Amino acid sequence: MTKFYCCVGLIRANTGYNDGMYSLPAGHVEADESALQAAYREAQEEVAVKLPEGSLALVHTMYRATKSDANSGTERVDMFFETRSWPHEPTNNEPQKCDELLWCKLDALPDNVIGEVRQALECITAGRPYSDYGF
Repeated sequence: MTKFYCCVGLIRANTGYNDGMYSLPAGHVEADESALQAAYREAQEEVAVKLPEGSLALVHTMYRATKSDANSGTERVDMFFETRSWPHEPTNNEPQKCDELLWCKLDALPDNVIGEVRQALECITAGRPYSDYGF
C-alpha cells in the first residue's frame, strides 16, 4: 500500500522563506502550547482540518541547522506528525501564504520540495524516527 501525505502540497508564497517550494502544514509552537497542540492548531489554520484528539502520532524528529535563511547560525528541532484519518478534505485555508494544495505519493514527490521536508518524508518512509539536516 502506498502512503500519501496531503500536504507536500502547500506551495509557499509571499512568506520570504522557500517561496515556490512545496512544504507541509507547519508552524512554530506558541507560548503555553505543546508541540502536539501546535500540530493540531496548524492543521486547522493552514488546511482547515480540525483533527480529532488522539489522531496524531509523532513519526519523525529532525535536528536542523538553519544556515541558509534569515536565521543563519541557529538550530531548530522539527517534529513531524502523521494522521491516518481526517473529518473532511483539506483545503487551502491561507491563500495569502500558499499557492496550491496537492496530494502526492511519497515515492513521486515533486522536484521542488523543501530539502528538509523531503529528507523527513524519506526517513518516515524508511521508518527512521530521527535525522540531522544542514550540518
